Order: sequence, then C-alpha cells, then structure tokens
Amino acid sequence: MPARPGSDFAAFLADRPAVLRKGPIALILAEDQVALEETVVHHLRRGFRHVLLLSGQPRDLPGDLDAQVTQLRHDTRRPNAHVDAVNALIAAVPEGTWLYYCFNAEFLFYPFCETRSVGEMLAFHAEERRRAMLTYVVDVYAPDLSRTPNAVDLDGAMFDRTGYYALGRPGPDGKARDRQLDFYGGLRWRYEELLPADRRRIDRIALFRAARGLKVLPDHRFSVEEYNTYACPWHHNLTAAIASFRVAKALTTNPGSRDSIHDMTWRNSCRFDWNSQQLMELGLMEPGQWF
Repeated sequence: MPARPGSDFAAFLADRPAVLRKGPIALILAEDQVALEETVVHHLRRGFRHVLLLSGQPRDLPGDLDAQVTQLRHDTRRPNAHVDAVNALIAAVPEGTWLYYCFNAEFLFYPFCETRSVGEMLAFHAEERRRAMLTYVVDVYAPDLSRTPNAVDLDGAMFDRTGYYALGRPGPDGKARDRQLDFYGGLRWRYEELLPADRRRIDRIALFRAARGLKVLPDHRFSVEEYNTYACPWHHNLTAAIASFRVAKALTTNPGSRDSIHDMTWRNSCRFDWNSQQLMELGLMEPGQWF
C-alpha cells in the first residue's frame, strides 16, 4: 500500500515498502519550494524507478506523478540534513541498490543522458566494477537578479565556463589519497569569502550502491574510501554533473551575503544549454569508456 503524502520518512522506511526493492532510486531533499516540480520531473525523465521527496510538509504536485513519487515528512532545513536521510535509506534498501540524492533546484546530467536512461548508464558503470560515481556540482544562476532576486532562472540560466581546478586530497599521513581530489570552481570559488571553508568543494558522490555499514559524511564523501575515488586504477570512468541553483539561491537570500550580491555574471559566464554535450566539451564530466 503506498504511503500517504506526508507520511514520516522513518516510519516509511521501517515498513520496507515495495518501491525500495529495486533501484535506481532518487532521494530529493526539498529545502523550499523553488523549482520543486521541475526537479522531480527532470529526474523521472532520467529514468529513476522512484523518487522519494522529503520536505517539512507535502507539496502540491501533478496527480500523474503519484505513482512514481512518494512524499515524506523529514526536517530538511537543519544543517547536514542529507546525512541522516541518506544513511537511513542505505540501511533500508537491499545491498547493491543504486541510489542518488540531491536537493531541489538541482538537475542531474551524465554523458549522453538525452538518449540513455540512468539505469542503462549505471549498469555499464557496474560492469566496470564501480560502486560509486563522482558528480561535479556545477553552479547555475540567473543573468538578471533584478528580475529573479532568488537567482533561479530556468529559462536563462548561466554558469561559469572556466575557473575550475582540483587539489590533492591529503590522508591522515599527509600524503595524497589515491585517485581522490578536491574540486573547486563556480560561485563557491568566486564568492569563497562568503562561504565556510567546508562548503567550497564542488565534488559530491551523488550516485552510489548501497552497502552494509556504508555511511555518507557531512562533506558528501563516504566512509568507504573507494567510493570517494574518481576512477578505477586502470582507466578513466564515467563522471556526472549536477546543475545546481542551490548556492546561487543561498547567496542571494541569506542575510549574511545577500547585500553583497548584485550581479553573478562575469566575463566567463556562459549560457547553460541544458544538455550533456556542453558539459562534456567543457570538461565538467567524463564519458570514460561509455559510448
């Protein structure tokens, strides 16, 4: 029996409903109502079998989404709300289930996603003995803040075409971890003085397989180090990208930063075309051996 809109997330997981038996499953944390329906529809079009939509209260969505979307009550506004939510879902699904998580006003892209489903892509990734996929969170923003003060403009979205870089990720011994890097760029780089140091990275392991004892950490990395690698030891692997208005929205609405933001565009701003080819051409995701 499907959950009623607004059912408690923890109670829903405890019932082990049928929708959790097979992935890929998308978990969307709604921090507000901005671009909420568009976020849900985008991920359903990518081919996720089911979407779990978490929020403080149920939202109005078209009725034709009911069969593929379960709305659940969860405190998504507290700091690091993704940690408890993702870890609870990992523990509730069969081991090996492909999971994905994001926030509202974020949109997943992967190489050739216009013609291939996320399930097909993940099946290929699994054949390469990969259990997780690096995603770059690419900041998108409105070109005219006087017209869209919250910086969310789906029709005219812009993003930075340059300014991305990576640094070695040190381990406990001070040496660089194998096949791990910290990635930076976008609004987090240009407005780094307005962001805490632990919020400036743009890498996130957003696609991964559930495993016994696996935990996501507050910084979007995982407790199993191999999950945090960008490729296997033998060759390049697929990576993906998430076009995200989340930072732009926060910078223009939070009291500590909104008075400092007047125009997010600069000489290296580029119109976002909402397709995977543009992101691949700019090096913001890697097709690897995926054809």
